[in-house]
Amino acid sequence: MFLFFFLFLFFFINPSQQTTSLSLSFPLTSLSLTTNTTSKMLYTSQLFSSSSSRKPNNSTLNKTTVPSYNYKFSFKYSMALIVNLPIGTPPQTQQMVLDTGSQLSWIQCQKKQPPTASFNPSLSSTFSNLPCTHPLCKPRIPDFTLPTSCDQNRLCHYSYFYADGTYAEGNLVREKFTFSRSVSTPPLILGCATESTDPRGILGMNLGRLSFAHQSRITKFSYCVPTRQTQTQTRPGLSPTGSFYLGNNPNSKWFKYIGMVNFSPRQRMPNLDPLAYTIPMQGIRIAGKKLNISPAVFRADAGGSGQTMIDSGSEFSYFVGEAYDKVREVVVKAVGPRIKNGYVYGGVADMCFDSKNAIEIGRLIGEMVFEFEKGVEIVIPKERVLADVGGGVHCVGIGSSDKLGAASNIIGNFHQQNLWVEFDLVNRRVGFGKDDCSRLGK
Repeated sequence: MFLFFFLFLFFFINPSQQTTSLSLSFPLTSLSLTTNTTSKMLYTSQLFSSSSSRKPNNSTLNKTTVPSYNYKFSFKYSMALIVNLPIGTPPQTQQMVLDTGSQLSWIQCQKKQPPTASFNPSLSSTFSNLPCTHPLCKPRIPDFTLPTSCDQNRLCHYSYFYADGTYAEGNLVREKFTFSRSVSTPPLILGCATESTDPRGILGMNLGRLSFAHQSRITKFSYCVPTRQTQTQTRPGLSPTGSFYLGNNPNSKWFKYIGMVNFSPRQRMPNLDPLAYTIPMQGIRIAGKKLNISPAVFRADAGGSGQTMIDSGSEFSYFVGEAYDKVREVVVKAVGPRIKNGYVYGGVADMCFDSKNAIEIGRLIGEMVFEFEKGVEIVIPKERVLADVGGGVHCVGIGSSDKLGAASNIIGNFHQQNLWVEFDLVNRRVGFGKDDCSRLGK
């Protein structure tokens, strides 16, 4: 959903420094968003260090030892994964979008009334603001403008801007996530939004040095996305529930793993996001037939284009032109006359149909399979090839990267239903395991 920002934070990334173990489990909740959600997405600007040889400043992040512990949370799901997390001392519950495609986490600090309660800094004994003298408020590269500035109170101010003009801005702060009286993270650097156009915050989980995953020094995390309900099935307050683990997952013994594609901090490719969870995709099958797409299409070229990333913050999946065109060719051949001519959902998905024909169209298109290295696959049954986007319309859950303004392949949460996805940060790998995620979340 929010994964791609024009955000310039230039830091050296070194997740291998994570040394302590943090293990938690949360329920994940999937909530409906507006139908133009996908139009908010932008291809992220690269996050570079000002010097490829510079090591992280030990004074930048708190190095407090974190105890090892296990927790389980749940989340709600429809277009985004919404997890409720306890923040501050004493803890205040905050709704946050679980997003593996962005770095800095931020919470709502506006004085809003329920149903979305904002965080009240004055009620927390562990809250503190970052001053303008903090390194994060000092631009590292003269050729770029950091989205941070010094406000009238000499505090560090940040701004995030989205493709459709929506935004979030406020101050950078330090605050704990407090899971119990005896278990909490060290103070983490977060955004405290005083202005935004969305009622929820973001839990940034990519490989960046400011992500929740890195700052809290967890070794792995995982989630299981439940089956998405159609617009007609969904009733207020009854969104399907999934599971979210921070730390070890008891189900991981039967996961299949593939190694992440690693990039050097020195690789300043214009179309590359070096902080994304990049995985080695090999191809696509539809109705049992492998599409004639070179595996090179799913790998970053000399300019970084073609990178394949897995992203919980993106609703649909997106493919670069050569791959998207092949998928569309097969769909048109199977059900072409039924496509809604001229209809493009969110400005990025143009394989859409009237909902009354959805079951038949899914059957005609058939099962889709995303192929990865080591025989690992993501299987999308024909019953879930189409997404209900409202207004009596169903669309194939795949968009064009070209229309998105990106040069990457992105596996979104729509294609992660009934699937455990684990990010093993120590061993630099991603694991997958089929399951009934709706059952697990109950």
